[in-house]
Amino acid sequence: MSQHLRRAIPQFDTPIVETHCHLDYLEETELQAVLEQAFEVGIERVVTISVSADNLDTVRALADIHPQVWCTQGIHPHEAESWDTSLSTRVRNGCTHDRVIAVGEIGLDYYYDHADRRAQISAFDEQLALAAELALPVVIHTREADEDTRAILANHSGSLVRKGVIHSFTSSPALAEFCLEEGFMLGFNGITTFRNADNVRSVVQATPVERIVLETDAPYLTPVPYRGRPNAPCYLPFIAETLADLKELPIEQFLEHARDNSYQLFF
Repeated sequence: MSQHLRRAIPQFDTPIVETHCHLDYLEETELQAVLEQAFEVGIERVVTISVSADNLDTVRALADIHPQVWCTQGIHPHEAESWDTSLSTRVRNGCTHDRVIAVGEIGLDYYYDHADRRAQISAFDEQLALAAELALPVVIHTREADEDTRAILANHSGSLVRKGVIHSFTSSPALAEFCLEEGFMLGFNGITTFRNADNVRSVVQATPVERIVLETDAPYLTPVPYRGRPNAPCYLPFIAETLADLKELPIEQFLEHARDNSYQLFF
């Protein structure tokens, strides 16, 4: 392993909130180690995300077991064709659990098109309506679907009391501007450290620091200098450093904003 890859994870005084990861993708023994390492480097709260009918119950169970873990309920656009009345009822009922803090991960993905676009739009539309009804924020995934994402959000934004976050933001500056004007947060992760991600870094620079939250999307999108390994919440300090540099702020000042934003969003 190169010296570059052995760089120690930095630690800071301000606690960090991991706003988006997938803890249920880990084995139980691995999960415990991942959480312990995260807490050792200053991660104080972790939000683990639901994506399908298969893990709605699982993420709630994880949040029940681990006092520093919270979760969401929702169906990812890849799974949109499974959305029906029965699944809608499961998501609704799951949202009454006291460890559930948002509806998500919902949205549109026209890059992979794993689900019919009409099914994606329908599932997204109905889950936004559910979040508005329950006064919960939303966690939104959008990829190569800017026009439809904007149109659907425009229909619901006024009813979403607590708005939400566009997670792993990689879309256009125009969509970023629209979402910010509507009151949403933008979530940034290890992509900001990638060599070919100037477009994302430009959006970071244009986003008010009061509207940025930190995430890993673990086990995906591992930041430099640990690319090539499975991602984990403990790598959030590297992402925070990158974002603080882009915002030209001292790291502790940036982290105070990110923490406040995360609490405003979810807690």
